[in-house]
Amino acid sequence: MEINWRKEAERNQEDYLANTIEFLKIPSVLDEATIGENAPFGRPIADALEYILDFCSELGFTVHNEEGYAGHADYGDGEEFIGILCHVDVVPAGNDWTSDPFQPEVRNGRLYARGSNDDKGPTMAAVYAVKIVKELGLPLKKKIRLIFGTDEENGEWLGIEKYFDKHPVPQMGFAPDAYFPIVSTEKGILSCHFNQAYQPSEQSPNGWQLQTFISGDRVNMVPDHVKVTLVGEQDSENLKVNYNSYLEENGIKGAFECDNDLITLTLEGISHHAMEPYNGLNAGLVMASFLKKLELDRRGEQFISLIGNHFVDGFFGDKLGIAIEDEISGKLTVNPGTFMYSSEDAARIGLSIRYPVTTDFHHMMTCLQDVAESFAYKISSDFVNKPPHHIDKDHDLIKTLQKVYEEQTGEHAELLAISGGTYGRAMKSGLAFGPYFPGEEDTAHQKDEYIDLKNMNKAMAIYAQAVYELAR
Repeated sequence: MEINWRKEAERNQEDYLANTIEFLKIPSVLDEATIGENAPFGRPIADALEYILDFCSELGFTVHNEEGYAGHADYGDGEEFIGILCHVDVVPAGNDWTSDPFQPEVRNGRLYARGSNDDKGPTMAAVYAVKIVKELGLPLKKKIRLIFGTDEENGEWLGIEKYFDKHPVPQMGFAPDAYFPIVSTEKGILSCHFNQAYQPSEQSPNGWQLQTFISGDRVNMVPDHVKVTLVGEQDSENLKVNYNSYLEENGIKGAFECDNDLITLTLEGISHHAMEPYNGLNAGLVMASFLKKLELDRRGEQFISLIGNHFVDGFFGDKLGIAIEDEISGKLTVNPGTFMYSSEDAARIGLSIRYPVTTDFHHMMTCLQDVAESFAYKISSDFVNKPPHHIDKDHDLIKTLQKVYEEQTGEHAELLAISGGTYGRAMKSGLAFGPYFPGEEDTAHQKDEYIDLKNMNKAMAIYAQAVYELAR
């Protein structure tokens, strides 16, 4: 039986769009204020999980909700199953969207919304792929299990860990959460913080006291906004002229405000995914570069010097002594994603470090601790580490997905290595598979995130054939 997978996907295109729009309207960002029963990461994420499970139930799949930590939808029978691991949570929207990030809009064949490509649009495409296999009545030897995680973007992956405490890990499978052709290697991901407990700092008689420095929502995003407050009796007009000149010279939007002795500085950067921090504009680093020229109180100067000496222009770890590159996975990258400083509280800098397969993890941690201690900081003990993940090119999973991709596109299915982290690594024999095609713009974690609907339809067809080939 010859199946035209592309035509089957096209038949579902209109319904796919309608359901994806409803899914995207749910602002499924971590919300600690609404954590409760069956909502361990807040009500919006729980709502998104319930929405996708209810939809899968309507399609005739067998569904299960594991107390809001994750859920699954099964099609088929048998002890063995293949897994499709998706996530329903999204990163915060950030600033300066053309349209409301949680009121999806279709413009010029693109669907714009937070989560449209990471990962709600691809998640719905995977659901429709299984729907296609079900409606064709194709014989399967293995069950297909769609698994929906809830805190993939938070970095800790507590939800999927809780889920796998109760349910078996798929023998093999993929996550529709990266790039085509096939992602066989993912770098290690270290999320950690440079911490300094509160300590009083006298104001410099000839300078400014750094009162607050706040930037960034998540370590896995390049921060696109920063707000700083300074106090002092110095020449505020001169500071204003210098700051506005700095903004103008660098082509950056920002503002200077003066209220008696309180100075407030703000500026806007450009958000991006932490796996490519050099492709964004880190608002915290840009601000620190300006403040480094000022005379500050001792503790404030310490905070700014740490940033300026070791993170500004240090995206590849050379300024931390941890630079490394290998042929399998490329260069180590560093994203300083959150900055929190208060003259009356603790100071904290959050990092997302993406490191190659051959990295000596212990040596990397030692180098980080040495830098931290030289500024009277410590690496917090609550760091989260996800080791690198690699699938051999001769594995059956890779061979099957290569066959499918090449049949569907007529292009060679080369193997890729990425700095991002997907649920593909949650399976021993798992990897990331789409939805972005070679040359397609990736807008994950950025303002005006979107998916190309024609390409997503093409991805749906690839996913449908892939789950059939893996489960047949």
